[in-house]
Amino acid sequence: MQEATVITICALTSAAALAWLYLLTLHGGYWRTGHRLPPGDRQAGQLPSVTAVVPARNEADILPACLPTLLSQDYQGSLSVIVVDDDSSDDTAKVAAELGATIVSARPTPPGWAGKVWAMAEGAQAAGGEYILFTDADIAYAPGTLTSLASAAVSGDYALVSQMALLRTGNQPEKLLIPAFVYFFAQLYPFPRVSRPRSRTAAAAGGCMLVRASALTTAGGLASISAARIDDVALARLLKRDGGRCWLGLTTDVVSMRPYDRLTDIWDMVARSAYTQLRYSLALTAGVVLGLAWLYLLPPAAAIAGLALLASGSAAESGAAWLAAAGLAGWLLMAASYVPMLRLYKLSPLRGPTLPLIAALYAAMTLDSARRHRRGRGGEWKGRVIPPDRG
Repeated sequence: MQEATVITICALTSAAALAWLYLLTLHGGYWRTGHRLPPGDRQAGQLPSVTAVVPARNEADILPACLPTLLSQDYQGSLSVIVVDDDSSDDTAKVAAELGATIVSARPTPPGWAGKVWAMAEGAQAAGGEYILFTDADIAYAPGTLTSLASAAVSGDYALVSQMALLRTGNQPEKLLIPAFVYFFAQLYPFPRVSRPRSRTAAAAGGCMLVRASALTTAGGLASISAARIDDVALARLLKRDGGRCWLGLTTDVVSMRPYDRLTDIWDMVARSAYTQLRYSLALTAGVVLGLAWLYLLPPAAAIAGLALLASGSAAESGAAWLAAAGLAGWLLMAASYVPMLRLYKLSPLRGPTLPLIAALYAAMTLDSARRHRRGRGGEWKGRVIPPDRG
């Protein structure tokens, strides 16, 4: 190997290690899992009225496991629950009504609207509470969760309070990929930064978003994000741009019951929206994939190559020790950053060094997302697709 090539690889590996040092120390503490709902003053007065809006499309099977946990909340304010039947072909409306929810049948989605945002708007139009809890059909709530959410929203004068639901990790594909899904989301949108009023970072977790109705109206309503395919982030940006305070954090009291039994199920979930997140840009997609390779794959590859050179007696090879040290440093920092998320999901910290493999899989999902969109199958969800980007 030519000396110039070795030096270049060593420099890139060292830069990756320094990037991990930055991420651990200066990137909003994204890897920490202690950013939890601030306590509200429950003695400050009567809790506000809340209307929960649950968009549901062919969710008859999962509603019995989740909807009762919302309907049975011991909430001392006024609470109503609306299930928006989003053109279901199963018994979603019948099951929801039997469980005790109010049913709103969504009208056909108008041109220019994303299906879920339209369902949310249909539910919001029927809502009468001071706050609207936008939540998903697969989300289950621990007792007292709504009281905590509303108390925090009122005490902190938040326009939006959102909690990232604890996702399922009941099988091997889920254990391998689901904690990393939350980890990568937090890396994109560090939760402490989202929660700072002066920070421009805005995001929310669509499974649980408590929104002050008046703030949503003042910001222009859901019509302002009608075409949004990633509705939670779009909603947070809308509210924050209008001056509303937003809070996003982790919890174990809000749980997603949706199973991902096969690797392909998780693959489809990521591929559905990754290209949308990248604004349907092939150039940006290529840049992100190359960035993932540099940040996540280069350190372990360099560490293994450097150690192999040293073990084979090629220590004289220029830069072998440097390559191994820089690669190991980056790999170690990367693994350490993943451990808190693994602990949140009650998984072994020994899974930390597998993060490069997981990142490679997510990079492949991102490329597949671009392929699907370009072929007219983008964003496919229960029979709906996003029209292909012709740009």
